[in-house]
Amino acid sequence: MPKKTTVSFAPSALSDIQEMRAWYSEQGVPEIGERFAREIIEKVEVLQTHPDMGRIVPEFEVATLRELIHPPFRIVYRHDGNRVRVVRVWRSEQLLKLP
Repeated sequence: MPKKTTVSFAPSALSDIQEMRAWYSEQGVPEIGERFAREIIEKVEVLQTHPDMGRIVPEFEVATLRELIHPPFRIVYRHDGNRVRVVRVWRSEQLLKLP
């Protein structure tokens, strides 16, 4: 059985998810925000066994910086050895800018 990769969320990614949920709640459809949050977490859990399944982020072309697309969101993560850290969860139309 292949070794599982440790997956975690950076504070920036957790904040992105909270802001997304709040936005949908303000729009009067909190269930949509909750559904997206749940689906994003489910998608990220797959990285435990398939950490390279995401494509390399085109803005940077760095092999360790990858993303999963879950329309309308980009789930951006770093894959370093046996660790995956989700760094951002942004709307797909936004260009990625890292600090």
